[in-house]
Amino acid sequence: MAEDRAPRVGLTTLADLATPMAIRVAATLRVADHMADGRRTAAEIAEATGAHADALDRLLRHLVTVGLFTRDDAGAYAVTEYGRQLRDDHPAGKRRWLDLGGAVGRGDLSFVELGHTVLTGEAAYPVRYGTSFWEDLGADPSLSASFDALMGHHIELDNAGIADAYDWAALGHVVDVGGGSGALLGALLAAHPGLHGTVVDLPGPAAAARRMFDERGLAGRARAVAGSFFDPLPPGAGGYVLSAVIHDWADEPAAAILRRCAEAAGEKGVVLVVEAVGGDGESPSTAMDLRMLAYNGGRERGLAEMRALAARAGLAVRAVRPAGYVSLIEMTPA
Repeated sequence: MAEDRAPRVGLTTLADLATPMAIRVAATLRVADHMADGRRTAAEIAEATGAHADALDRLLRHLVTVGLFTRDDAGAYAVTEYGRQLRDDHPAGKRRWLDLGGAVGRGDLSFVELGHTVLTGEAAYPVRYGTSFWEDLGADPSLSASFDALMGHHIELDNAGIADAYDWAALGHVVDVGGGSGALLGALLAAHPGLHGTVVDLPGPAAAARRMFDERGLAGRARAVAGSFFDPLPPGAGGYVLSAVIHDWADEPAAAILRRCAEAAGEKGVVLVVEAVGGDGESPSTAMDLRMLAYNGGRERGLAEMRALAARAGLAVRAVRPAGYVSLIEMTPA
């Protein structure tokens, strides 16, 4: 008998959009930070943010009911311990992920077009914005910088174990393919002093990676090359890393990316794919799977799907190493 995983809340509560959107607007306006700075009433916060005072007050009243804020009889608000997660300085860093002006917050709004995606199989983001997610980032430096910052934060919090999950130093030189502003490569180089590396990404992220390497004193061991992972990659490195890249793409382009890595790695190199395949290797996040579908037409994959994808690129999965909630999937020529 199939396991009953029915939620223990009402269907309308589960489907409600008021609370998640209210939280995201509060995050975007940095309401919790304004309260921390001494602005306690809706009028004071509205003046600082350019919001409509009555509308903001009504939003805050609702967020009181879900435990993020409190409100006294004089109309002064305060942040609860739970609501502190909306502070920009909170170590979990969730405010930036919810900010509607950031790359991920903007991307999540494409979920309103999910019906189109389910009917057609097409990504929702271009329906809402008239351009693809990656083209949107490429045309807007602030969005691109937001995305790179979020991915860097993601690596710092969630993927720190990657540096310890593999003998990176033995590779000699690592190419981080689609490595953004260099956060992962920087972590690998810091943990393995003998390692050298290259980031390959579009011009904006590559420039940010160069700045980061200079700031951290890594320029002697690291470089950044502007390019696309659909084009030939710098050949001859010991390893080619794809961290949270493959899930952005449907099978055909994902296989093409892996094929470029395989070509560059040759017979002696390895391709290392970092993805969240689930604790058992076959149960990736269903929510993230929908997000990848909505953003780019991509998908989350378990190990069986990863093996099939590797085979299309002339590769075979040799080993799988857990690294926190993600796994490092080592691929070599088939």
